[in-house]
Amino acid sequence: MDLPPPSAAPEPEARELHPLVRTIVLLALLYLFLVAVNGLGAGFKSLGQDLLDTFFAATENPFVGLMVGILATTLVQSSSVTTASIVGLVAAPLNPLPVANAIPMIMGANIGTTVTNTVASLAHMGRKEEFRRAFAVATCHDFFNYLAVMVLLPLELATGFLGRSATALTRVLSGVGGADFDSPIKAAIKAGGHPLELLAGALGPTEQWAAAVQIVLSGILIFASLMAIVAVMRSAMRSRVEALVSRALGKNAVVAIAVGVVATVMVQSSSITTSLLVPLAGAGVLTLGQAFPVTLGANIGTTVTALLAALAATGENAAAGLTIALVHLLFNLAGTLLVYPTEAVRNVPLRLARGLADLAVKSRALAIFYVIVLFYLVPAAFAFLNQMLR
Repeated sequence: MDLPPPSAAPEPEARELHPLVRTIVLLALLYLFLVAVNGLGAGFKSLGQDLLDTFFAATENPFVGLMVGILATTLVQSSSVTTASIVGLVAAPLNPLPVANAIPMIMGANIGTTVTNTVASLAHMGRKEEFRRAFAVATCHDFFNYLAVMVLLPLELATGFLGRSATALTRVLSGVGGADFDSPIKAAIKAGGHPLELLAGALGPTEQWAAAVQIVLSGILIFASLMAIVAVMRSAMRSRVEALVSRALGKNAVVAIAVGVVATVMVQSSSITTSLLVPLAGAGVLTLGQAFPVTLGANIGTTVTALLAALAATGENAAAGLTIALVHLLFNLAGTLLVYPTEAVRNVPLRLARGLADLAVKSRALAIFYVIVLFYLVPAAFAFLNQMLR
């Protein structure tokens, strides 16, 4: 009997980084991410008041801010990139994005991130019942976030409860008395930003052009560093995340939510956690009711990225950066407490997801139409019409 050559044997461990090397790589990538967030704020500081006034005036309309958050997240396929960028804008040393304008954008990012697992469910379209289960699990995330925004955005506009609560928490976390502390982390981030500023200055013929270049370079660096962090974490943690999710299937809702939080923090991407649920549902391994609390936990876990981005904030608006990051956390906590504890309310997104899945099975083109219209055409059309009417 012929034996397969040695090269035919799988070698997943050989490709995996040594834990010490992985830790160093992750710390370096996290440092680049924080430098980029700080550079984004510094770039907007230098861009000029007139242009910033135009952008900020547009986002004074909360529905425009919401659509900007949705569209930005669906285009880059990562709410982490969007929320980190928003933190950078809010914490900009001069001419910051007002926290009130940023809150709807954060909510929009929460909606936009659901597109990834919805698109992942389309891979099951060839098998009717498998697609029904997978699409329902994917879209319950969509419906939950839309319902949360429909309730909490008007409430926020009427009362400001998220902004006020986050501001109060920021005061507590920042300490009382205003004592200054020269953080070595922030000093290192500032030092790392100098090469970025020099490169932008070399590429930009004028100060405004240099600022625009710095913003673009910072945005690219935010995206690239986060994607690299996700890739490194995914390679190391995928099997552990699968094990965590599997253990949560037969547990109570609190355990399932906690598993969703932990799994998402481990891989730094709610999209990975929720997309992992889609094939499991398609295969019949878990039900919609079992997947839903894990999805809610993933929503909460993804807020860690914005909190990390707030570490990069320096200067007088650093507290505002932390405030908007805490808004993201409080929004997801409030949405979970609003929807999950009461069965009648909890069943609303589940019934909507099942109903849409039934329709999608009858007309698969409807499923594709749903993704394109809800996540791309509607936000883009709304933002365009608002610009035309200004």
